[in-house]
Amino acid sequence: MVIAAISGMMVYTVILLVLIIAWAAWQMITIVRRNQVATVIDEDAFQEGMRKAQVIDLREKKDFDAGHILGARNIPYSTFKAYHTGIRADLPVYLYDQGKALSTRAALLLGKEGYKDISILKTGYARWQGKTKKTN
Repeated sequence: MVIAAISGMMVYTVILLVLIIAWAAWQMITIVRRNQVATVIDEDAFQEGMRKAQVIDLREKKDFDAGHILGARNIPYSTFKAYHTGIRADLPVYLYDQGKALSTRAALLLGKEGYKDISILKTGYARWQGKTKKTN
């Protein structure tokens, strides 16, 4: 009976470890793929280059209206596949969201579409210290 309980716990432990390793591998693959199509830049580099770039906020409209980077255009990630064609491929694209997750997904999509100059704000809007604007 004790041996059966130990082996049962061992099975659950092995399954948990396999799931953790699979998740970690998926995260690493995503990072490698992101780094092939986009550059992750800090806030200073973002501010320096944003005047010559298309700044895209991927958060939902209510979050955008509550506060966004001055000069940014809102294309929520939930509608990004449908509306990304409005982004010019011949100009740099600067992406940001609350963190980096949505920006990474959007950059991968743009990379598949042939966009070459894609940058992602490293800290996301959550830690943005530059100029912002609120709508209402």
